[in-house]
Parts: sequence; structure tokens; C-alpha cells
Amino acid sequence: MAGGGSHCPYNPLLARKASKSHSHGYLLSSTGTPTEQLKRKDDTMDKNQLLEMCTTIREDILVMLNKAKSGHPGGSLSATELVTALYFGGIMKYDAKNPKWEGRDFFILSKGHACPAIYAALARAGFFSIDELGKLRRLGSILQGHPNAMLTPGLDCSSGSLGQGLSIANGLGLAFKKQDKPNRVYCLLGDGEIQEGQIWEAAMTSAHYRLDNVCAILDSNGIQLDGRVDDIKGIEPLADKWLSFGWNVIECDGHDIEQVYNAYEAAMSKKSKPSILIAKTVKGKGVSFMENNIDWHGLTPNDEQLAKALAEIRA
Repeated sequence: MAGGGSHCPYNPLLARKASKSHSHGYLLSSTGTPTEQLKRKDDTMDKNQLLEMCTTIREDILVMLNKAKSGHPGGSLSATELVTALYFGGIMKYDAKNPKWEGRDFFILSKGHACPAIYAALARAGFFSIDELGKLRRLGSILQGHPNAMLTPGLDCSSGSLGQGLSIANGLGLAFKKQDKPNRVYCLLGDGEIQEGQIWEAAMTSAHYRLDNVCAILDSNGIQLDGRVDDIKGIEPLADKWLSFGWNVIECDGHDIEQVYNAYEAAMSKKSKPSILIAKTVKGKGVSFMENNIDWHGLTPNDEQLAKALAEIRA
């Protein structure tokens, strides 16, 4: 591609096009429909490898939080498949050797406290050394407790103050439209976060300007800082709300890597409307004592808990 950029070094989970020289296999989609898949080269990532990457990223999240003794495991673990499919499923365009490549797609982590998930993905994608993960939240580290785009290679936006990410995504999306550029913008939101009014102002803006290059991703795990979303301020009916604001709505199981991939593909093909993936997820996914447990929003595992958690993830 122009500028030396490319998709990530892994081919898509499901190929978009086939030529006569390729042999074909089939994967059953989550709906039971056969979907065409190209024969892959030795260095490409298939579905099983994507699942293995999810396991690796979960391990990275837990190890770095154990070492830092501070951070947010619950919402990082719930977002793992959503991040993995973007960075390792061939959805996002980027160049890890040239993080500021102008042809890249942009990722905005609006729920900035879930940065361990994106830090792990960026390290595994080659933006910086995996050794940096062990320096999470240290003074002088490139990996701070909330995203700092001035410090971390591969980050496009500093975040942490909730409610702002979709507005930033709109600004990027509108600029790309004005300049007739093909870049896309992905914005990961939390379900507690969308209780904030700025999200809905931004949602109106996206639809008004027909920003089909903007894709919001809702990590709908049902838990926010110190309680359950439904108890603090209910947000249902989610799909109807976004539809009424003029969005293309795609609902999926946020822990089914193939559903997530297909949802991103559907968003890419939708024209004249922004898209949102409403991904049903589990806070603390993969660790039994963290799953759906409010306490693990901001607790970190001690050594004994880490050993138990890693054993479960690797099982």
C-alpha cells in the first residue's frame, strides 16, 4: 500500500476475495452458514491462532496488572476478542514499523481504563517490545494507567475521561471524508460510559454527517465502576436507541471471535451510516472468580490469584 503501510501481518480470518489459483475450505459461521475461506500461507493467522492470541492477551493483562499492583482487569478481559479481531484479524490497516503512517486506520479507546488490553495487543503486533508490559504504570514508562498518545507507539488518542472518545472519532472521520481519504476510525466504548450525554450528542453528529467510516464498539458487560449498569442508570433498549439515532446496529456475542469478525466486516460494507457493534460480553471473562464480579473492576490479582487465573485461562 502507499506509504509503506499494510494490514497487520496476519491475513483476515475469512478472506474477502478468492482467485482460481486458491484452494478453498469452509468455516461455519456462528449462524451455521458456510463462509468461504482462502488457503493460508504458513505465516498467516487462522481462527485457532486468533483464539490463541486472545489467550495470550489475557495472560499479558493479568501478568502486567499483578506486577503493577494497580489497574483494571475486568473491563480489559471483557474487551479482549474485540481488540484481537481488530488488530490480528486483518480488519484494521496499520504499520507497526511506522505507527504514524497516514494511511492507517485509527483506534480510539474511549474507555481508557481498559488500556491493558490495547497495550498487550500493540506489543504483540510489534509496535514496541513485549518487555514494556512489565513496566505498566511506572514513572517514566511508555505505558501509563490511562492511554497517553504522546508516550505509547500505536496509540492515536489520549483518553480516560469517559464520554469523549466518540466525539474524537467523529472529528477524525469527518476530516477523512473532507479529504476524500479511505481511513476508518474505530472507537471502543463502555456501557456505563454511554450514560453520559456527550455520547448521544456525538451519536447524532455521526449520523448527521453520514460517517460510514466511523465504527463504534460497545463492550456491553453490564457492570460499571461500583455497580451494575441496570441498577445505576438503565440504558436499554440499546439497539432501538442507536437505531433511532440513525445508526447501523450490529449485535454480536463479544467473546465469539467469528461473530466479532463478521460484525466488523458488516460494518465495513455499510454505506451512508455509522455503525455500532453492540457486543454482549462478560466482565472479567476467562477467570471464574472475576467474571461478573463488581469487585474486579479495579482490583488486581496477587501472586496466588494470578497463578489460579493463568491456570484457568490456559486450561
